[in-house]
Amino acid sequence: MAVSGAFDIIPIAFLDSRFTENRVSEQDTRRARVGHSPDPDDAFMFYGIASGAVDTAGFEIEQILGDIESLNRRALAGELEVSAVSIHAYPHLASRYALMHCGASMGDGYGPCVIAESAFPIDELVKKTIAVPGTLTSAYLALRLLLGQEFHHEVVPFDLIPEAVKSGRVDAGLIIHESQITYRDEGFELIVDLGVWWRERTDGLPLPLGGNVVRKDLGQEKIATLTRILKESIDYGLQHREPALKYALEFGRGLDTELTDRFVGMYVNDLTRDYGERGRAAITRFLDEGSAAGIVPRIDTVEFV
Repeated sequence: MAVSGAFDIIPIAFLDSRFTENRVSEQDTRRARVGHSPDPDDAFMFYGIASGAVDTAGFEIEQILGDIESLNRRALAGELEVSAVSIHAYPHLASRYALMHCGASMGDGYGPCVIAESAFPIDELVKKTIAVPGTLTSAYLALRLLLGQEFHHEVVPFDLIPEAVKSGRVDAGLIIHESQITYRDEGFELIVDLGVWWRERTDGLPLPLGGNVVRKDLGQEKIATLTRILKESIDYGLQHREPALKYALEFGRGLDTELTDRFVGMYVNDLTRDYGERGRAAITRFLDEGSAAGIVPRIDTVEFV
């Protein structure tokens, strides 16, 4: 396998001087810019912070909203102290960031889907032009692994992919976020659910989609504190589900309360509180396969804090 199977929680080493431009200044030592997607599950995770219910230990938490591909690109530049990123992007970020043990979005028998106006066999996907939400997204990596080769694609903002398919601009769309539960109502046909495909391929592992990373140059004390803050925010949302769902509903792009609850339940759960052995094994397998296929760089160890 191309990536080591090690995934123990290990101490974080400080970065060398090549990355000193990303260090926070003295006056900003208690400021943390935290990037996340403007969708219900991420909003639900941050409800505890946004509501003021979680002790932030004097940190000024600034929430930075952006689609996941934009957050991946910002993390490549080391811009944010903490950010949601695609697991696909992590090998490109591993020199600057470590994965928090909490905040995962995993498709446990479900996940990103390829949809089209009319049904066709999966093996015809290689002949199609497919709208994708970004080439660093985990959805894109999963589809590359499924097809076993590069494919014709067009990068389209995730929330505009159904429209691109409907208009005929592309033959099919790789959908993420809430479109996964609304595409049938919009008249689309399912070509493949990548979460189902991955579960069958791996004898039951969840498909690792997103995680939260923290910048290593913050130092171990701040890393531990920021990780604790996010974990407590996730727990607070799960313990105060009704108000947290009400808050998440504001990010649902047309979802009603029932669908928001369903979507949040898919992606904020025990795996979100902590990857656990099963979640960590899924990440290792996913990145192993991506590296073996020449899609992502090889990394020796996935760092969890």
